[in-house]
Amino acid sequence: MFEFEIPGEIVGKARPRMNTRTGKAYTPTKTKTYEYLIRQWFLYNYPDFEMTLSSVKITIIAYFNIPKSMSNKKREKMLNNEIRPMKKPDIDNITKIVLDALNKFVYKDDTQVIELEVKKYYADLPKVYVKIEELEE
Repeated sequence: MFEFEIPGEIVGKARPRMNTRTGKAYTPTKTKTYEYLIRQWFLYNYPDFEMTLSSVKITIIAYFNIPKSMSNKKREKMLNNEIRPMKKPDIDNITKIVLDALNKFVYKDDTQVIELEVKKYYADLPKVYVKIEELEE
């Protein structure tokens, strides 16, 4: 099992862009940078890991910053998970950027991901928590 956190603002996977001059598609820099950051935090926590060939379950929990303008009453509800974030990035774009960052790195292919759990919450500090569990075949 691998568990790690990516501190800081959450970035969702952006669509590929088209270079109008060359006509070629490219991945936006912000997406590439965040994928690199995910891999670096994984390596920081597990420097001697070996790529898994097993099927895996991945849990992703995105913790969003509470807006500074929020009243104390609402803030308390947000911290108690009574109010959950319905804001960008979308949950599918958070999932995509994490899975793509770990693909061909932690696991050989994302077809190995057979279970997935993704949630969004509020917290004092923004971060993404990732847990990867190897499943018995």
